[in-house]
Amino acid sequence: MTKSSVLGYPRIGADREWKKALEAFWAGKLEEKDFRDQLKEIRLQHLKKQQEKGIAIIPVNDFSYYDHILDTAAMFGIVPKRFAYDGGAVPLALYYGIARGTKEAAASEMTKWFNTNYHYIVPELDGANPTLTENKPLLAYREAKEALSIEGKPVIVGPLTFLKLSKGYAASEIDAWLSRLLPLYVQVLQELEQEGVRWVQIDEPICVKGLDEGDLARLRSIYETFAAAAPKLKIMLQTYFESVEQYQALIGLPVDGIGLDFVHGLKTNLAALQQYGFPANKTLGAGVIDGRGIWKADAKEKLALLQEISKYVSSEQLIVQSSCSLLHVPVTTAREAKLPVELKAALAFADEKLDEIVLLTRALVEGEAAVADQLKACEEELKSLRQSPSRNRSEVQQAVAAIAGKQPVRQSPFAKRYEAQEKKWQLPILPTTTIGSFPQSAEVRKARQLWRKGEWSNERYEGFVREQIGIWIKLQEEIGIDVLVHGEFERTDMVEFFGEKLAGFAFTQFGWVQSYGSRCVKPPIIYGDVAFEEAMTVEETKYAASLTNKPVKGMLTGPITIMNWSFVRDDLPREQIAYQLSYALRQEVEALEAAGIPMIQVDEPAVREGLPLKESEQAEYLEWAVKAFRLTTCTVQDTTQIHTHMCYCEFHDMIDSIEAMDADVISIETSRSHGELIQSFEDRGYKLGIGLGVYDIHSPRVPQVEEMTSMINRALRVLDPKLFWINPDCGLKTRGLEETVASLRNMVEATRIARGEYSNVASHN
Repeated sequence: MTKSSVLGYPRIGADREWKKALEAFWAGKLEEKDFRDQLKEIRLQHLKKQQEKGIAIIPVNDFSYYDHILDTAAMFGIVPKRFAYDGGAVPLALYYGIARGTKEAAASEMTKWFNTNYHYIVPELDGANPTLTENKPLLAYREAKEALSIEGKPVIVGPLTFLKLSKGYAASEIDAWLSRLLPLYVQVLQELEQEGVRWVQIDEPICVKGLDEGDLARLRSIYETFAAAAPKLKIMLQTYFESVEQYQALIGLPVDGIGLDFVHGLKTNLAALQQYGFPANKTLGAGVIDGRGIWKADAKEKLALLQEISKYVSSEQLIVQSSCSLLHVPVTTAREAKLPVELKAALAFADEKLDEIVLLTRALVEGEAAVADQLKACEEELKSLRQSPSRNRSEVQQAVAAIAGKQPVRQSPFAKRYEAQEKKWQLPILPTTTIGSFPQSAEVRKARQLWRKGEWSNERYEGFVREQIGIWIKLQEEIGIDVLVHGEFERTDMVEFFGEKLAGFAFTQFGWVQSYGSRCVKPPIIYGDVAFEEAMTVEETKYAASLTNKPVKGMLTGPITIMNWSFVRDDLPREQIAYQLSYALRQEVEALEAAGIPMIQVDEPAVREGLPLKESEQAEYLEWAVKAFRLTTCTVQDTTQIHTHMCYCEFHDMIDSIEAMDADVISIETSRSHGELIQSFEDRGYKLGIGLGVYDIHSPRVPQVEEMTSMINRALRVLDPKLFWINPDCGLKTRGLEETVASLRNMVEATRIARGEYSNVASHN
């Protein structure tokens, strides 16, 4: 009989209980035992909910104390050398030290999980001596069975994916590392088999990126080893986020099930199934419910898809499931009381997706007539949103079509703009700046909350924001920063702030998702045509500029980042949504320039994460993403300096596109990757203004002057000092006052030293 399953469930809880527990523990307000007890309670609540909703095969070990890749590394005792780990189970203090850094050691690199907005901690293999410290999947299985009588499906990150996402080894060493890790995986699986586990889900999303012959051979060797070592254990080899590249090779592996994404990889995976069939001795995990999107599935359409899939597998071979873990969506729509009726009815968060999976499974098992009422209701709800006036604004559609039909270019090439801007600004060599935001203290958050509740008037709140701006303008001047920012105290989130002021957006009250660690974001929903309504940032920026003689940057979030960090409508191509955003933001850029703010930063930290996983689709995406940025910025004068910012991604394969954005200055994260991005510039060079982040703002440690000086010096060996800026990695909103000021003082001191060294070199030439 066809069964139901999911690949993972959100960790954070409907009220972000998980986040609150983590932060209380880090702050010393919660003892470790109480902390562990709280997380166990949250974990069991999540399992019970899936059980009560009727999910047949429930995942366990998908829950994490921080990140599932870090969990895997800790399980195998893979700890960076600088933490002086001496073996055994990794203590929580060390576990969190790897993720967040300590006073003595820098945090491990953090980067995007494939093309999502989730960040994982990159394992460092250099110097590691892998050993099984504890069988986490087994402990999770036992807990679920003992507490709730759930026969769970342990989830494990597969060895090939784990290695491919790790660093600290040469490409030629991958087989050596595989030989060290395989016995540990085998031990985990054998202990699960001995415990009586039926199914284990081994995640190998690396399979959707395309594997060469060597990797295919490794994959076969891995799963042959597993099959021989634990023959009674059913292994579901799980892929997601896209279609698999080598379908025939994959279905030929000695595993009991293959999980395929029939949402994001629908066309190719379905075509492969139709052409090559599916082995009669394997189970197909059909990921038909979107684990990354928030829209209600068209139930009739999904049922038709499952009926097509059922031509190639029997009912006993089929599992109806999500396309990926539900980690990427909010928990439930149940308490969203303020959304437009037609919008809420068309949404499905994690809990609603569980219902959809159960509904589709029931339709296959009992027949379509058994769920006819639910199918009809779904059809009416989706139709109501499609016909909504918010999705049919002809004036927006026509204006966007007009500008998108032209090639956006600045009035002059960079060299001419640079001359005009240098004459206007007369900045020192190696100018210093920050990325935009400053610490949002409890006082700032409380003031915003009181204002939103109506307990503070607009005038009182605006006065408070101005007070904060004044404090930080003065602090920046005292520290010695050259180009200032207003601090963004009026903004909760860099996307939400703009979405609240643009037409076509909606906002949830409880729609939180995990971004990294305890950092949760509440993505806006782009559900209608996007339109500019009034100036959004001019007032605060003008006020900041009035307090100083130094330049103050206007701060905007770019179109691609707003799109990639929002849940977007699924009835338009993403390219068209990006152009709608560009048109709206262009009007804000022009408003800032008209108000006398001729230095404007349009942040695009999320460009890289939207890159398709398939190489064949990447060039097209980058072409229209670059075009969207240029549509936003192309109308300004030569003397107006356009900045942008990107962070926490691998950029070496898109340097050409970054340069094609034609920003006068770009700042890029490099500290957590320990300067590896500089290698790209050593190989290629860069002709525009650039600032490589010299310290990691996601760690509470204050970096030493010497660390930043070393980073600056390496960059200056390959980049023109006249075009080089010095800045932190990212905005400082989440940091504390004392550490922020101390870090910025060290940054300015490192800059002073670098300027002196540059002057000495210049005088001898």
